[in-house]
Amino acid sequence: MTIRVGIVGSRFVATAHAEGLRHVPGAEIVAAASPNPEHIWEFHKRYDIPHAFADYKDMLTSGLIDAITVACPNDLHCEVTLAAAAAGMHVFVDKPLAMNLAECDQMIAACAKAGVVLMYGENLCFAPKYVRAKQLADEGALGEVYYVRQLECHFGPHSDWFWDVEQSGGGVLMDMGCHSIAYCRWVFGNSPIESVYAEVANFVHKDRTKGDDHALVTMRFGPGDGHTSGGVGVAENSWARPGGFDNRTEIYGSKGLTIADMSRDDALKTYSAEGYSYAGEKAPHTRGWTWTTHSEPWAYGFPQEMAHWIDCIENAKQPMLTGEDGRAVLEIICAAYESARTGKRVPLPFVTNAKRPVDLWRRK
Repeated sequence: MTIRVGIVGSRFVATAHAEGLRHVPGAEIVAAASPNPEHIWEFHKRYDIPHAFADYKDMLTSGLIDAITVACPNDLHCEVTLAAAAAGMHVFVDKPLAMNLAECDQMIAACAKAGVVLMYGENLCFAPKYVRAKQLADEGALGEVYYVRQLECHFGPHSDWFWDVEQSGGGVLMDMGCHSIAYCRWVFGNSPIESVYAEVANFVHKDRTKGDDHALVTMRFGPGDGHTSGGVGVAENSWARPGGFDNRTEIYGSKGLTIADMSRDDALKTYSAEGYSYAGEKAPHTRGWTWTTHSEPWAYGFPQEMAHWIDCIENAKQPMLTGEDGRAVLEIICAAYESARTGKRVPLPFVTNAKRPVDLWRRK
């Protein structure tokens, strides 16, 4: 059985999805949709995708596909997912799940009613190095886990729409924070979070965005099953850090610790006076000393998460990361923005009708 996939989007995240899907035997990319003619043509040619659409709705009604990946700006995630569910399509939504909690609830309900698989896209939970770190924790190698720190930092996002909070819903916390928060939750076995405290600021990019460019979120986890009776998770994220991509995780337990560097430990340390085509994600240049990636999609977990999604569709399984997980991550982000505004620890569950998470921080 081959699952015919359409991709909604044509830039960086769509590329990550395509790179992942092309390694999955049970999947075939048969279509892509984007309103930008130049972008969709380039994407269609690069990945030899048979059909290209300017409007994703035409792709949904074409009869060509069984499932879609949502790789478009955040403000379209809900709209696209609801349309896909109505058309009977399985859906993979890259982080964040939606712009607000109400949209999350609509998406979860629509996919459940339609009987289609809704998977929340979080590649860190499939990245081999980070998977191995969690395995060490799960088997007791580190003792009782009490502290998890995950950071993703660089000097700014891939596309201009990220800077616009009307489209993105927030700054770096809404972007990179999704990754770090989801990974901390996963290592702690998705045990309940008692409270959230955050420091959020715009230090460097005040002229580009009304959102945040640096965020530090502390989550107090309550007791859970297995290897932890609670602890602290820290999500550190930045669009204000020069020097390329920094992606690391640390897990501390009563009898050990493990530290994983996704960006640089497996890279080639290269010196080039002339420069070259591509060093790695967010690399500011390729002249002089650089860290050269050699297996970026696999190291980041994109083929693995796509293989999991396809397996869930083929075998009617529940994904490891569901719509409810995406909602939980967004709830934490909302609580973090509220904490950053008030300067106080915010208990969970956190209820808000904010249209955009960043509004909780920006309001005075």
